Amino acid sequence: MNKIKTEVLIPSEFSFQKNDNKAVIEVYPFEAGFGVSVAHPIRRTLIAATLGYAPVAIKIQGVKHEFDSLKGMLEDVASFIINLKNIKFKIKDDTKDEIEVNYHFTGPKEIKGKDLINDEIDIVTPDEYIATLNEEGELNISIIIKKGMGFVAVENYRDTLPDDFIGLDAYFSPVKKVVYNIENVLVEDDPNFEKVIFEVETDGQIDPVDAFKDAINSYLNQFTVFSKEFKLETKQEENIELPEEYNVLFEPIENLNLRSRSFNALDRAGIRYVGELVSMGKEKIANVKNLGTKSLEEIYDKLDEIGFSLSKTLPLNIKKIIEEKLEKLKEQS
Repeated sequence: MNKIKTEVLIPSEFSFQKNDNKAVIEVYPFEAGFGVSVAHPIRRTLIAATLGYAPVAIKIQGVKHEFDSLKGMLEDVASFIINLKNIKFKIKDDTKDEIEVNYHFTGPKEIKGKDLINDEIDIVTPDEYIATLNEEGELNISIIIKKGMGFVAVENYRDTLPDDFIGLDAYFSPVKKVVYNIENVLVEDDPNFEKVIFEVETDGQIDPVDAFKDAINSYLNQFTVFSKEFKLETKQEENIELPEEYNVLFEPIENLNLRSRSFNALDRAGIRYVGELVSMGKEKIANVKNLGTKSLEEIYDKLDEIGFSLSKTLPLNIKKIIEEKLEKLKEQS
Protein backbone atom coordinates (compact mmCIF):
# COMPACT_ATOMS: atom_id res chain seq x y z
CA MET A 1 0.00 0.00 0.00
CA ASN A 2 1.40 3.37 -1.01
CA LYS A 3 2.05 5.97 1.61
CA ILE A 4 -0.32 8.92 1.41
CA LYS A 5 1.67 12.14 1.11
CA THR A 6 0.66 15.62 2.19
CA GLU A 7 3.59 17.56 0.72
CA VAL A 8 6.24 17.27 -1.98
CA LEU A 9 9.70 16.21 -0.84
CA ILE A 10 12.28 18.99 -1.14
CA PRO A 11 15.69 17.82 -2.44
CA SER A 12 18.37 18.08 0.25
CA GLU A 13 21.52 16.67 -1.33
CA PHE A 14 23.75 18.69 -3.64
CA SER A 15 27.31 18.00 -4.76
CA PHE A 16 29.60 18.86 -7.64
CA GLN A 17 32.96 17.95 -9.10
CA LYS A 18 34.88 20.31 -11.34
CA ASN A 19 37.78 19.80 -13.73
CA ASP A 20 38.91 22.89 -15.62
CA ASN A 21 35.89 24.04 -17.65
CA LYS A 22 33.75 20.97 -16.98
CA ALA A 23 31.53 20.25 -13.99
CA VAL A 24 29.28 17.38 -12.90
CA ILE A 25 26.49 18.48 -10.57
CA GLU A 26 24.18 16.11 -8.68
CA VAL A 27 20.91 17.05 -6.98
CA TYR A 28 18.50 14.68 -5.18
CA PRO A 29 16.07 13.30 -4.11
CA PHE A 30 13.19 14.51 -6.27
CA GLU A 31 9.71 13.06 -6.31
CA ALA A 32 9.04 10.82 -9.33
CA GLY A 33 8.61 12.97 -12.42
CA PHE A 34 9.94 16.12 -10.80
CA GLY A 35 13.51 15.59 -12.00
CA VAL A 36 12.83 16.42 -15.62
CA SER A 37 10.47 19.25 -14.62
CA VAL A 38 13.38 20.96 -12.87
CA ALA A 39 16.28 19.85 -15.10
CA HIS A 40 14.93 20.85 -18.51
CA PRO A 41 14.28 24.55 -17.75
CA ILE A 42 17.65 24.82 -16.00
CA ARG A 43 19.32 23.43 -19.12
CA ARG A 44 17.37 25.87 -21.27
CA THR A 45 18.33 28.78 -19.04
CA LEU A 46 22.01 27.81 -19.06
CA ILE A 47 22.10 27.79 -22.85
CA ALA A 48 20.01 30.88 -23.48
CA ALA A 49 20.70 33.19 -20.53
CA THR A 50 24.35 32.74 -19.56
CA LEU A 51 26.32 35.94 -20.16
CA GLY A 52 29.31 35.85 -22.46
CA TYR A 53 31.34 38.05 -24.78
CA ALA A 54 31.56 38.20 -28.56
CA PRO A 55 32.94 40.47 -31.31
CA VAL A 56 30.01 42.29 -32.93
CA ALA A 57 31.87 44.46 -35.46
CA ILE A 58 35.29 44.92 -37.03
CA LYS A 59 36.98 47.69 -38.99
CA ILE A 60 39.94 46.72 -41.19
CA GLN A 61 42.10 49.45 -42.63
CA GLY A 62 42.04 49.27 -46.43
CA VAL A 63 38.96 46.99 -46.52
CA LYS A 64 35.46 48.13 -47.43
CA HIS A 65 33.41 44.94 -47.06
CA GLU A 66 33.65 41.30 -45.97
CA PHE A 67 34.16 40.02 -49.55
CA ASP A 68 37.30 42.09 -50.05
CA SER A 69 40.92 40.97 -49.75
CA LEU A 70 43.98 42.45 -48.07
CA LYS A 71 47.43 42.57 -49.63
CA GLY A 72 49.93 40.41 -47.79
CA MET A 73 47.38 38.33 -45.87
CA LEU A 74 46.96 34.66 -46.78
CA GLU A 75 43.25 34.60 -45.94
CA ASP A 76 40.63 36.64 -47.73
CA VAL A 77 38.55 38.90 -45.46
CA ALA A 78 35.63 36.46 -45.25
CA SER A 79 37.90 33.65 -44.00
CA PHE A 80 39.63 36.05 -41.61
CA ILE A 81 36.29 37.05 -40.09
CA ILE A 82 35.23 33.41 -39.68
CA ASN A 83 38.49 32.70 -37.84
CA LEU A 84 38.04 35.78 -35.67
CA LYS A 85 34.54 34.70 -34.64
CA ASN A 86 36.06 31.47 -33.29
CA ILE A 87 38.11 33.49 -30.81
CA LYS A 88 36.57 33.63 -27.32
CA PHE A 89 37.06 37.06 -25.79
CA LYS A 90 36.62 38.20 -22.21
CA ILE A 91 36.52 41.82 -21.06
CA LYS A 92 38.74 42.02 -17.98
CA ASP A 93 36.62 44.74 -16.36
CA ASP A 94 33.32 42.89 -15.84
CA THR A 95 31.51 46.17 -15.15
CA LYS A 96 31.86 47.06 -18.84
CA ASP A 97 29.30 45.76 -21.35
CA GLU A 98 31.15 47.02 -24.43
CA ILE A 99 34.71 47.84 -25.44
CA GLU A 100 36.59 48.76 -28.61
CA VAL A 101 40.14 47.46 -29.02
CA ASN A 102 42.73 48.25 -31.68
CA TYR A 103 45.52 46.06 -33.05
CA HIS A 104 48.42 46.51 -35.44
CA PHE A 105 50.36 43.58 -36.95
CA THR A 106 53.14 43.45 -39.53
CA GLY A 107 54.45 40.39 -41.34
CA PRO A 108 55.83 37.94 -41.59
CA LYS A 109 53.64 36.67 -38.75
CA GLU A 110 51.14 33.96 -37.88
CA ILE A 111 48.42 35.59 -35.77
CA LYS A 112 46.72 33.56 -33.02
CA GLY A 113 44.28 34.30 -30.24
CA LYS A 114 47.05 35.00 -27.72
CA ASP A 115 48.20 37.95 -29.86
CA LEU A 116 44.95 39.76 -29.02
CA ILE A 117 45.52 39.73 -25.24
CA ASN A 118 46.10 43.18 -23.77
CA ASP A 119 45.31 45.21 -20.64
CA GLU A 120 41.60 45.32 -21.46
CA ILE A 121 40.95 41.97 -23.12
CA ASP A 122 41.70 38.38 -22.21
CA ILE A 123 41.47 35.47 -24.67
CA VAL A 124 40.34 32.05 -23.44
CA THR A 125 41.27 30.37 -26.74
CA PRO A 126 44.90 31.57 -27.02
CA ASP A 127 45.99 28.89 -29.52
CA GLU A 128 43.15 29.48 -31.98
CA TYR A 129 44.46 30.41 -35.43
CA ILE A 130 43.38 33.73 -37.02
CA ALA A 131 45.54 34.66 -40.03
CA THR A 132 48.99 34.66 -41.63
CA LEU A 133 50.80 37.74 -42.93
CA ASN A 134 53.75 37.58 -45.36
CA GLU A 135 56.67 40.02 -45.55
CA GLU A 136 54.47 42.63 -47.22
CA GLY A 137 51.52 42.13 -44.91
CA GLU A 138 50.20 44.79 -42.57
CA LEU A 139 46.98 44.49 -40.58
CA ASN A 140 45.30 47.34 -38.71
CA ILE A 141 42.00 46.41 -37.09
CA SER A 142 39.50 47.73 -34.57
CA ILE A 143 37.13 45.27 -32.89
CA ILE A 144 33.98 46.06 -30.92
CA ILE A 145 33.31 43.43 -28.25
CA LYS A 146 30.07 43.28 -26.30
CA LYS A 147 28.57 41.32 -23.44
CA GLY A 148 25.32 39.50 -24.15
CA MET A 149 23.27 36.30 -24.06
CA GLY A 150 22.54 33.62 -26.63
CA PHE A 151 22.79 34.23 -30.39
CA VAL A 152 22.03 37.61 -31.97
CA ALA A 153 22.05 38.08 -35.76
CA VAL A 154 23.82 41.20 -37.04
CA GLU A 155 20.57 42.41 -38.61
CA ASN A 156 19.31 43.17 -35.11
CA TYR A 157 21.95 45.81 -34.39
CA ARG A 158 23.64 46.71 -37.71
CA ASP A 159 22.09 50.21 -37.69
CA THR A 160 23.73 50.99 -34.33
CA LEU A 161 27.29 50.28 -35.51
CA PRO A 162 29.77 53.08 -36.31
CA ASP A 163 30.61 53.89 -39.93
CA ASP A 164 33.23 51.72 -41.68
CA PHE A 165 32.61 48.79 -39.32
CA ILE A 166 31.61 45.38 -40.69
CA GLY A 167 28.88 43.85 -38.53
CA LEU A 168 29.23 40.27 -37.25
CA ASP A 169 26.66 37.75 -36.07
CA ALA A 170 27.28 37.35 -32.33
CA TYR A 171 27.19 34.07 -30.42
CA PHE A 172 27.56 35.16 -26.81
CA SER A 173 26.81 31.98 -24.89
CA PRO A 174 29.94 30.60 -23.17
CA VAL A 175 28.17 27.27 -22.56
CA LYS A 176 29.53 24.61 -24.92
CA LYS A 177 27.57 21.70 -23.53
CA VAL A 178 24.88 21.03 -20.94
CA VAL A 179 23.16 17.66 -20.61
CA TYR A 180 21.35 15.95 -17.77
CA ASN A 181 20.58 12.38 -16.79
CA ILE A 182 17.98 11.16 -14.34
CA GLU A 183 18.59 8.14 -12.11
CA ASN A 184 16.42 6.47 -9.51
CA VAL A 185 17.49 6.70 -5.87
CA LEU A 186 16.25 4.94 -2.76
CA VAL A 187 14.51 7.00 -0.05
CA GLU A 188 13.11 5.13 2.95
CA ASP A 189 12.81 1.88 0.98
CA ASP A 190 11.07 3.66 -1.90
CA PRO A 191 13.13 3.33 -5.12
CA ASN A 192 11.00 5.74 -7.15
CA PHE A 193 12.74 8.97 -6.21
CA GLU A 194 15.04 10.66 -8.68
CA LYS A 195 18.56 12.06 -8.87
CA VAL A 196 19.40 14.65 -11.53
CA ILE A 197 22.98 14.68 -12.81
CA PHE A 198 24.02 17.71 -14.86
CA GLU A 199 27.13 17.86 -17.04
CA VAL A 200 28.12 21.45 -17.82
CA GLU A 201 31.02 22.56 -20.02
CA THR A 202 31.95 26.16 -20.82
CA ASP A 203 34.49 27.70 -23.19
CA GLY A 204 36.45 29.28 -20.33
CA GLN A 205 34.77 32.69 -20.25
CA ILE A 206 32.98 31.61 -17.07
CA ASP A 207 33.49 28.86 -14.51
CA PRO A 208 30.95 26.05 -15.17
CA VAL A 209 29.73 26.05 -11.55
CA ASP A 210 29.31 29.84 -11.64
CA ALA A 211 27.36 29.47 -14.89
CA PHE A 212 25.09 26.93 -13.19
CA LYS A 213 24.53 29.25 -10.21
CA ASP A 214 23.73 32.18 -12.49
CA ALA A 215 21.24 30.06 -14.44
CA ILE A 216 19.48 29.01 -11.23
CA ASN A 217 19.27 32.64 -10.15
CA SER A 218 17.88 33.73 -13.53
CA TYR A 219 15.36 30.90 -13.48
CA LEU A 220 14.15 31.67 -9.95
CA ASN A 221 13.79 35.36 -10.81
CA GLN A 222 11.17 34.40 -13.39
CA PHE A 223 8.87 33.43 -10.52
CA THR A 224 9.18 36.63 -8.50
CA VAL A 225 5.99 38.02 -10.04
CA PHE A 226 4.04 35.12 -8.51
CA SER A 227 5.73 35.56 -5.15
CA LYS A 228 4.78 39.22 -5.05
CA GLU A 229 1.20 38.79 -6.21
CA PHE A 230 0.33 35.73 -4.15
CA LYS A 231 2.72 36.42 -1.23
CA LEU A 232 4.20 32.95 -1.53
CA GLU A 233 6.47 31.54 1.15
CA THR A 234 9.24 28.98 0.79
CA LYS A 235 11.02 26.90 3.38
CA GLN A 236 14.09 28.79 4.51
CA GLU A 237 17.52 27.19 4.83
CA GLU A 238 17.92 28.47 8.36
CA ASN A 239 15.11 26.14 9.44
CA ILE A 240 17.21 23.12 8.49
CA GLU A 241 18.57 21.31 11.55
CA LEU A 242 22.11 20.02 11.19
CA PRO A 243 22.67 16.41 12.31
CA GLU A 244 24.66 15.97 15.54
CA GLU A 245 27.75 14.74 13.69
CA TYR A 246 28.18 18.24 12.31
CA ASN A 247 28.75 19.68 15.81
CA VAL A 248 32.45 18.84 15.60
CA LEU A 249 32.82 21.44 12.86
CA PHE A 250 32.15 24.22 15.35
CA GLU A 251 34.92 23.13 17.70
CA PRO A 252 38.28 24.99 17.78
CA ILE A 253 41.11 23.53 15.72
CA GLU A 254 42.99 22.81 18.96
CA ASN A 255 40.71 19.80 19.35
CA LEU A 256 42.30 18.17 16.30
CA ASN A 257 45.50 17.75 18.32
CA LEU A 258 47.73 18.86 15.47
CA ARG A 259 51.49 19.24 15.70
CA SER A 260 52.64 22.72 16.72
CA ARG A 261 53.92 23.53 13.23
CA SER A 262 50.57 22.71 11.61
CA PHE A 263 48.51 24.46 14.28
CA ASN A 264 50.63 27.62 14.21
CA ALA A 265 50.38 27.93 10.44
CA LEU A 266 46.59 27.67 10.59
CA ASP A 267 46.40 30.06 13.53
CA ARG A 268 48.49 32.69 11.71
CA ALA A 269 46.15 32.33 8.73
CA GLY A 270 43.19 33.19 10.97
CA ILE A 271 41.66 29.72 10.87
CA ARG A 272 39.99 29.06 14.22
CA TYR A 273 37.41 26.29 13.75
CA VAL A 274 37.40 22.79 12.27
CA GLY A 275 34.53 23.67 9.93
CA GLU A 276 36.64 26.34 8.24
CA LEU A 277 39.03 23.63 7.05
CA VAL A 278 36.20 21.45 5.76
CA SER A 279 34.62 24.41 3.97
CA MET A 280 37.95 25.46 2.40
CA GLY A 281 38.70 22.13 0.73
CA LYS A 282 42.11 20.73 -0.20
CA GLU A 283 43.08 23.35 -2.79
CA LYS A 284 42.64 26.34 -0.47
CA ILE A 285 44.20 24.60 2.53
CA ALA A 286 47.26 23.78 0.40
CA ASN A 287 47.68 27.50 -0.26
CA VAL A 288 47.99 28.35 3.44
CA LYS A 289 51.46 29.77 4.06
CA ASN A 290 54.02 27.54 5.83
CA LEU A 291 51.99 24.34 5.48
CA GLY A 292 54.33 21.70 4.10
CA THR A 293 53.45 18.32 2.66
CA LYS A 294 53.70 16.59 6.03
CA SER A 295 51.42 19.15 7.69
CA LEU A 296 48.86 18.90 4.91
CA GLU A 297 48.78 15.12 5.18
CA GLU A 298 48.32 15.42 8.94
CA ILE A 299 45.35 17.81 8.54
CA TYR A 300 43.72 15.61 5.89
CA ASP A 301 44.14 12.53 8.10
CA LYS A 302 42.64 14.31 11.14
CA LEU A 303 39.61 15.38 9.12
CA ASP A 304 39.21 11.82 7.83
CA GLU A 305 39.22 10.58 11.42
CA ILE A 306 36.30 12.82 12.41
CA GLY A 307 34.30 11.75 9.35
CA PHE A 308 34.77 14.80 7.12
CA SER A 309 37.07 13.63 4.36
CA LEU A 310 37.92 16.41 1.92
CA SER A 311 37.41 13.98 -0.97
CA LYS A 312 33.68 14.44 -0.40
CA THR A 313 31.80 17.65 -1.18
CA LEU A 314 29.36 19.08 1.36
CA PRO A 315 25.83 19.69 0.05
CA LEU A 316 25.61 23.37 -0.93
CA ASN A 317 22.72 24.20 1.42
CA ILE A 318 24.51 22.51 4.35
CA LYS A 319 27.79 24.25 3.52
CA LYS A 320 26.07 27.63 3.51
CA ILE A 321 24.54 27.04 6.96
CA ILE A 322 27.91 25.91 8.35
CA GLU A 323 29.70 28.97 6.96
CA GLU A 324 27.06 31.32 8.38
CA LYS A 325 27.34 29.72 11.84
CA LEU A 326 31.14 29.84 11.73
CA GLU A 327 31.04 33.51 10.78
CA LYS A 328 28.84 34.26 13.79
CA LEU A 329 31.19 32.28 16.06
CA LYS A 330 34.19 34.28 14.86
CA GLU A 331 32.35 37.56 15.37
CA GLN A 332 31.53 36.57 18.95
CA SER A 333 35.05 35.40 19.81
